Amino acid sequence: MHIVVCMKQVPDSAQIRVHPVTNTIMRQGVPTIINPYDLFALEEALRLRDRLGGEVTVLTMGPPMAEDSLRKAMTYGADRAVLLTDRSFAGSDTLATSFALAAALAKIGQEFGVPLIVFTGKQTIDGDTAQVGPGIAKRLGLNQLTYVSRIADLDAAAGTITVERRAEGGVQVLSTRMPVLITMLEGVNEIRRGSLDDAYRAARATVIKWNAADAGITDLAKCGLRGSPTIVKKVFAPQARAEKVRQVPTTDLTTEALAATVMAEIFKCQPGLESELMRFSAGQ
Repeated sequence: MHIVVCMKQVPDSAQIRVHPVTNTIMRQGVPTIINPYDLFALEEALRLRDRLGGEVTVLTMGPPMAEDSLRKAMTYGADRAVLLTDRSFAGSDTLATSFALAAALAKIGQEFGVPLIVFTGKQTIDGDTAQVGPGIAKRLGLNQLTYVSRIADLDAAAGTITVERRAEGGVQVLSTRMPVLITMLEGVNEIRRGSLDDAYRAARATVIKWNAADAGITDLAKCGLRGSPTIVKKVFAPQARAEKVRQVPTTDLTTEALAATVMAEIFKCQPGLESELMRFSAGQ
């Protein structure tokens, strides 16, 4: 069984800088890490491979330095790494990114076998959109299972998979046919410690590098800034509020008295709120 994990090398969120003119993230000189959510996807892929056999390929789109993250993924046990890198990809939003990654996944299927499962993390810590995974699934015609917390069953012979998906108010149990794209939630597993053999193998391995032409991309107008309809008008840090937090004493107060005290504090801060609530209550 062939499994592909789409990963992203992201700036360390504690040291992100934004370009003052283009409003895009400045990656030069900023320490990078593997997107933390993608590590949960990688671990789930490795567990399936260990149990059912097959191969795990890791794929990322980014600058040449993203090779470091791919080698890191191989130290955990990934079998193969593909780096999609081309200057024409610079400035891609989620639409352009999903277009390029979908093309690379199709190429991977031709070269190494069609993957039954494509894993991604639920989102990235630099964009936080959670759009790339579903965008890939749409372009490749894959069934998609998002925000998955557990793979309950996988029948490779029948080509079916059953998962638990976190939803508002509970958990959904969903079954579908493969091939499928799955976005994994955080905290559902713990990334393994790579073995010494895997570390040596990762250091010696050849990371496959494809540019746009290698991945079969002929329409560069759909890549990078040209293929990105998203426009960031302004990026700024919110200013801290001048008001300080008020602490309500709770000693020796009954539940009713505490509720009344809290409501009194709220009405003190919002003078017109009480009269609005009274009018709303009278209207009901």
